[in-house]
Amino acid sequence: MIAHDLLSYHALAPMNYQRLYEYRFGGVSQTARVGVWREIARCVHDQLGRPQRVLDPAAGRGEFINAVPAAERWAIDQVAYAEGTYDQGVRAIVADVFEAELPAEHFDGVFVSNFLEHLTTQEAVASFLARMHEAMAGGGRIAVMGPNFRYCAKEYFDMADHTLIFTHRAIAEHLYAAGFEPERVEPRFLPYSFTGRLPPSPALTRRYLRTPLAWKLLGKQFLVIGRR
Repeated sequence: MIAHDLLSYHALAPMNYQRLYEYRFGGVSQTARVGVWREIARCVHDQLGRPQRVLDPAAGRGEFINAVPAAERWAIDQVAYAEGTYDQGVRAIVADVFEAELPAEHFDGVFVSNFLEHLTTQEAVASFLARMHEAMAGGGRIAVMGPNFRYCAKEYFDMADHTLIFTHRAIAEHLYAAGFEPERVEPRFLPYSFTGRLPPSPALTRRYLRTPLAWKLLGKQFLVIGRR
């Protein structure tokens, strides 16, 4: 009876992601985050082949999708942030990504950042990537970025919302299983998080992104790109 009550309570009390991220990034300037993501967005957009119909299916406060230089930009997030940070040109959908209505074979670029490790099962990951495959036009590319357990095992579960473990190889396998052809696999791309020793800086980020040798020293997140 107690176990049943706990399961019922769990079903009624989902994690409050807005408060979670407020705590996690409480000491990080949002202005600085936006500036850093502007540099990352340009870099990833280039890696994707400069697509013009881009989807960010776990957009958060919109740091990536606001900055990406694409003609058509879509954002999905299950949290309706009170500050309303999406640009007017972004088509924002507040919904669970598994339930959001998306056009079929439409997007030529999808960017998935620090999301898959929050899902509860490998089957959920497969289902999510299948949805992305259905929404993507032929020849379009998907980029998946996230913490690489191989290089950040000690701090991986410092994040309360991390449930699944991934390496770059596991992500490449998932993409292939979902119908994508892995084109580029970077085991080390970005540092682990914005909460490290150095403050987030657009100038330092720009220099870092232009220095792949630095990725091998500091990178703890993978970047895997697949093509439909």
